[in-house]
Amino acid sequence: MARTVQPDMEKAENRTSQGKQRPTIRDVSRLAGVSRMTVSRVLSDPDLVLPATRERVSKAIADLGYVPDRAAGSLASRRTGFVALMLPTLTNANFAAVAHGLTEALREDDYHLLIAYTDYDLVEEERQLRNLLARRPEAIVLTGTIHRRTASRMLLAADIPIIEIADLPSRPIEHVVGFSNYNVGRTAARYLINRGFSRIGALGGATDGDVIDHRGEERMRGFEDELRIAGLSTHHVLRHGKPPISYDHGAQSLAVLLDRDPDVEAIFAVSDLSAVGAVMECQRRGIAVPDDLSIMGFGDFEIGREINPPLTSIHVDFRALGQRAGQAVRDLLSGKETARRPIAVDVGLSVTERASVKAAP
Repeated sequence: MARTVQPDMEKAENRTSQGKQRPTIRDVSRLAGVSRMTVSRVLSDPDLVLPATRERVSKAIADLGYVPDRAAGSLASRRTGFVALMLPTLTNANFAAVAHGLTEALREDDYHLLIAYTDYDLVEEERQLRNLLARRPEAIVLTGTIHRRTASRMLLAADIPIIEIADLPSRPIEHVVGFSNYNVGRTAARYLINRGFSRIGALGGATDGDVIDHRGEERMRGFEDELRIAGLSTHHVLRHGKPPISYDHGAQSLAVLLDRDPDVEAIFAVSDLSAVGAVMECQRRGIAVPDDLSIMGFGDFEIGREINPPLTSIHVDFRALGQRAGQAVRDLLSGKETARRPIAVDVGLSVTERASVKAAP
């Protein structure tokens, strides 16, 4: 008589579409050399577990990229209808545009967003990522391409489409929709050089500490490289203050730069927010923009178009970026043949010229 074998439900629920296994609580218990109940205690009430045991379990969780499945008890299938979006901040209008464009694209297939933000802190990104993955999104969209090792392990172990946005790394985790921040910096420097300036500066965030704007630093790096190619000094390039970049950052950074280098002719700020703050600081000091100092930014924010003088800026269509990322998610989740290959989309960039930069002589 044929015998019916009941499958191991934990393994069945955690088997991926490629036949691999997601890390399970059983895997963690084996690696740590403890019972599954002990692992559960570490996850739910760690103070009840001896420190040495807790450390061993925590290391096993990190090494495996294990994320507890909070939805396992209520979901009958892998479909949750959610896509996760990780942003560095909620106060930046361009990231709001990304969320808007992504929502528009996903709505057509009835997917909904789970949004978290990191304040540019990679430790916080890892924490938020663990929370998001515990809710089993069907795909995850992450701003940027720099992650802690444990976060990368969790992403790879999740076996869902991973789309990194707002940059173009040479080695993405999986899929990427963005633009080259390095080329933003080079484009800005080339634009100011072509306008005839030679004492050219830039305002960006500090790179020490745990909170770093890695994409902004890529713009600064591209800017400095273009100055060097032209045989110009990078002395006027200033890294000051912690992200997120703000109006205050621009005002304070420009004050530091002018006190140090009053002969600077033109500056590039890594964000329009910082550039607008710099324009305001010039007005407080009686410095005419652009006659005494030319200023350009990045992001083409609405406020930059409305101030006097209106701000020259590097433009990227962030709403379109969100839409392209959303379309990539839909293609990947639909199982289209083309979606089996890594997706790499460059949305491009351009210079929007306004009155804050003096015309070439």
